[in-house]
Amino acid sequence: MPVRQPILWAILASILVLSPACSSLGGGGDNAESEGRGGLRIPSFGGGGSDEVAGIGVNSYLWRASLDTINFMPLQEVDPFGGVIITDWYANPEFTTERFKVTVYILDTRLRADALSVRVFRQEQQENGSWIDAAVSPETAVEIENAILTRARQLRISNLETE
Repeated sequence: MPVRQPILWAILASILVLSPACSSLGGGGDNAESEGRGGLRIPSFGGGGSDEVAGIGVNSYLWRASLDTINFMPLQEVDPFGGVIITDWYANPEFTTERFKVTVYILDTRLRADALSVRVFRQEQQENGSWIDAAVSPETAVEIENAILTRARQLRISNLETE
């Protein structure tokens, strides 16, 4: 499994680097369709004859900030098109009798607080070595959301300064 993680990070890095290039293709005109990836014609449902391009459906700042914020946890599943990040179980080396798992949902293309949802799961280890589900404070998810939003704002500001 240790080999899969560097490959996953390489794939994620290439997606993040290439995603801004997919965010807009020039064009105008009054056609009812626009050209998307691979020369495919994608219907434009927005009305008004504007060209729209199918692309990653989440905010790139929130996406990168989410990965930055939970980078200490092993990733189990990552879907940049659906905006879902699921970590594997993580146990703090100092507290090995409890472990956490996080799911991050990015729900919008705009950088907004309501475009982000975090769920945190916790388990405690029993004396026999088995794990059972345990309660998680609701503030834990809010703290992670706030950390992601803060990081996303930092990324956006640094991007604006370089333009």
